Amino acid sequence: MGEASAELNALRSLTTDGRLLFATRFVRLFAYGALSVVLVLYLVGLGLSETEAGMLLTATLVGDALLSLYITTRADRVGRRRMLIVGALLMAAAGIAFAMTRQLWLLVVAGTIGVISPSGQEVGPFLSIEQAALSQVVADRDRTHVFAWYTLGGSIATALGALAAGFLTDSLQHNTWTAVDSYRAVVVLYACFGAMLCFLFWRASAAVEAPRAARSADAPLPVARFAGLHRSQAVVLRLSALFALDSFGGGFVVQSFAAYWFYLRFGVDAKTLGALFFAANVFAGFSALAASWLAGRIGLVNTMVATHLPSNVLLMMIPLMPTLPLATLVLLLRFSISQMDVPTRQSYTMAVVAPEERAAASGITGVARTAGAAMSPLFAGLLFSHPDLISVPFFIAGTLKIAYDLLLFRAFRKLKPPEEVAR
Repeated sequence: MGEASAELNALRSLTTDGRLLFATRFVRLFAYGALSVVLVLYLVGLGLSETEAGMLLTATLVGDALLSLYITTRADRVGRRRMLIVGALLMAAAGIAFAMTRQLWLLVVAGTIGVISPSGQEVGPFLSIEQAALSQVVADRDRTHVFAWYTLGGSIATALGALAAGFLTDSLQHNTWTAVDSYRAVVVLYACFGAMLCFLFWRASAAVEAPRAARSADAPLPVARFAGLHRSQAVVLRLSALFALDSFGGGFVVQSFAAYWFYLRFGVDAKTLGALFFAANVFAGFSALAASWLAGRIGLVNTMVATHLPSNVLLMMIPLMPTLPLATLVLLLRFSISQMDVPTRQSYTMAVVAPEERAAASGITGVARTAGAAMSPLFAGLLFSHPDLISVPFFIAGTLKIAYDLLLFRAFRKLKPPEEVAR
């Protein structure tokens, strides 16, 4: 009861800037969720082949990662609000470009230098800078609770965006719109959401900016200066390597591959898959609140490991289930705890780096995760092309992610965030 009260008190204690950052998260993830439903259908409808669409999405992800690295490593020095507005403008510009042209080279350019989310998940510089800004405007004792609500809000927004896009395109097509024009309407709305984000970020106050740090007598190395890091270099490097390993494992069973496995193994249709993974993502979102409750009792690192380890065991159990109901049950059980490490991981990263380096640290660790996740689908695709090997990705993913858990615990169990040191 007391922890539930702490959860609600943390939410009520949000400043105007904190509430605004929650609003920008919801708007952005709603737009990402909506676009992810129609993007490939839209590109194919424009006349691109599946190969060209795949190349475009790869360019988009690479561009998003490089853009995020560039902007987030400068945000603490140049200004967080300024960089968030730049990101929102690039999101709006990419949406407009995608809506107005069918030329592949223009789409590649727009996708590479703009902000487009093909997966419905966070891309671009927003998450990293928002996490740093949130950490700036909430007390240490409330940070994990706030990040839990922040994660939950994003999960719900993504799910609602996907549902809204489906209903909108279906409605337009029943009112004489062509399929490609109905998809284009969602792309235009995506650009409008980017413009809305510009306005919301503009309203943020100076409280979200990084504090002026006392400069060390020793100048940072050129690489550190480029990355926006100095005091936090060693911690960020170790966290980035571990997060890349975790994401590399997870990339073998990204949601699209997991859905495809259910189709191949049990013949599940698209409508049923949509309902299944909608429920799974909602479960994952609400589990974030339980994560902050647990972290308050056993600590952030212990929570990350204690929830992630069993979720990876469940991941490896999915292909061992002989029937669809059992496989579905294990999947939902896995999702109910698999994301509990997300708000705790985010909170821990913000806690153990210097306040004036938070945006850079979050950006670098985020790019490490993106880079790790970008490689493994190539290998997973090869495995899925062989009927006898379609379950192997689950075992590879579980093994790599368990290795990540053990290495994380070994490396960081003694490095406590301020709120745990103060106990």
